[in-house]
Amino acid sequence: FLEIAQAEYLSGYTLKVTFNNGEQRTFDFAEVINCYPVFAPLSELDCFKAFTLTDTLEWENGRIDIAPEYIYEHGNAA
Repeated sequence: FLEIAQAEYLSGYTLKVTFNNGEQRTFDFAEVINCYPVFAPLSELDCFKAFTLTDTLEWENGRIDIAPEYIYEHGNAA
């Protein structure tokens, strides 16, 4: 199973994500935030920066999360 092992805030709505297979992706959440209502609270930058890491990225005590596979497939190789 693909899991997120580490995540680092870069700038704006972009994170650098390291997966359990050692690969890294940079992912800009701006498009996701604008396209999917569930992610709307993340438009507040302070909320976006307050992510937690389990095997994926979560916000607001797990109320919002995103599949590691989505970040892996849609992110840019770091």
